[in-house]
Amino acid sequence: MSSEKTKLPAHVDVLVLGAGISGIGAAYELRRQCPDLSFAVLEAFESFGGTWLAHRYPGVRSDSDLFTYGFSFKPWTGRPIASRDEILQYLGEAIDENGLGPHFHYGHHILSADWRSDEGNWRVEGVSGPEQTPFEIRCGFLWTCQGYYRHGQGYTPDWPGMDQFEGRIVHPQTWPEDIDLTGKKVVVIGSGATAATLIPSLAPVCEHVTMLQRSPTYFSPAPNRDPLADTLRDLGVEPAIVHDIIRRKVVRDQQIMLTRALEDPEAVKAAMLEMVEAYLPPEQVKAHFTPTYRPWQQRVALVPNGDLFKAVRSGKASMVTDRIETFTPTGLRLVSGSELAADVIVTATGFEMAALGGMLLKIDGEPRNFADSVSYRGILHTGIPNMARTLGYFRVSSWTLRVHLVSDFVCRLLNHMRAIGASSVEVEVAPEDVGREFKPGMDSEVFNAGYILRGLHLMPKRGPRSEWQGRDYWAEQTDLPAVSLEGDVFGYRDAAGRPIGKGCRTEAH
Repeated sequence: MSSEKTKLPAHVDVLVLGAGISGIGAAYELRRQCPDLSFAVLEAFESFGGTWLAHRYPGVRSDSDLFTYGFSFKPWTGRPIASRDEILQYLGEAIDENGLGPHFHYGHHILSADWRSDEGNWRVEGVSGPEQTPFEIRCGFLWTCQGYYRHGQGYTPDWPGMDQFEGRIVHPQTWPEDIDLTGKKVVVIGSGATAATLIPSLAPVCEHVTMLQRSPTYFSPAPNRDPLADTLRDLGVEPAIVHDIIRRKVVRDQQIMLTRALEDPEAVKAAMLEMVEAYLPPEQVKAHFTPTYRPWQQRVALVPNGDLFKAVRSGKASMVTDRIETFTPTGLRLVSGSELAADVIVTATGFEMAALGGMLLKIDGEPRNFADSVSYRGILHTGIPNMARTLGYFRVSSWTLRVHLVSDFVCRLLNHMRAIGASSVEVEVAPEDVGREFKPGMDSEVFNAGYILRGLHLMPKRGPRSEWQGRDYWAEQTDLPAVSLEGDVFGYRDAAGRPIGKGCRTEAH
């Protein structure tokens, strides 16, 4: 893997923030579609990977298949669910194989980005390296690919009595290298994909591990293999063709499943619970694996080969559904009155949302609250010129499917701006919508995960029309490539700040 380093330039046409999947996808499309534009990718971590570099807890793996979570331009040749190390190797190969390495600059933490109207560019400031050396770089267009949560700080509720617990409290997001759980009693608080990954990984090592959840979550057990992919590979079909076929199949199957979940949630719920009952007795499934919400209202984590349920069935792990009353010196006291003894408590309780990686956003030197903007297709934002944001899918579809759509849209926009002589672009809501009160950026009826509800106040708002609201992959895969960049929603200006004529308003899809 390339370790080539290049000096950070003073100015680039496009500056990409973040070297995770989103940033790598952006860099690939910039090099492919905008070869005449200079660009750089800045990353606060010491290397690429984003989430996959930050998360180091035992057993960390993807919670969605790599045929859709992987890139369209690089075939995935492994099992559908992949480990952290496998994903990092794949991302590194994607960078090297496409000559992207010289554009990446690691160890650069962004503090602020200031759009200067008089200069027609962004001033981006931050600190780099162990010495936290200040730096500044300017760019014509800013592309934020920093994800949606703080990598260095997970969410842990402030429970009563935490200070009196005599053991160790650990958050998976900041997993310590020195911890040894051999022979320890461990309680994992949480019921999401992280907890489901930790339980089967810790069970063989610990004396006992307990998964304590406030309420049940849907899990989907399945073999960690795709029979069709295996057959095609055995027949000698080229990896790129296998990847494309299986990617299409997964997308189709997910659409069928989501449609069923919306039209007949009880039938889908029954089918999902029946899969769990193949591993555990019905009374255990009813008590600990039967959620009260609709299927796919939150993301459903895949459980490869049913390993979570096998750990419970073995007796080395157990499930408890209850609420915490208080921490005690030796563990937890629950609302039911029962107690859980623990040497180590792992708080797999989710993320702390962050907008734009936590950087300070300014327009002409004045701080701008990102949450005051209205989001156009989740990519461009009112009141903020020449800035795009990549945000993937949260619920059913893999994050990377949207990375590709957004990357293609932004590159098309950049090329259109050059073609019409525009130096800046800013999206504008329809005149009849100006002054209206807009809704939070995510629909809490659709996305009710705790970390999203806690962070709604940080996110841009959504407007009343379809192009100003979130869409799913099956709508966006045709909508985004068809967007007319000459519509009235786009306000273009030349280098002197003069408006460039507009065409017809973009039609709502």
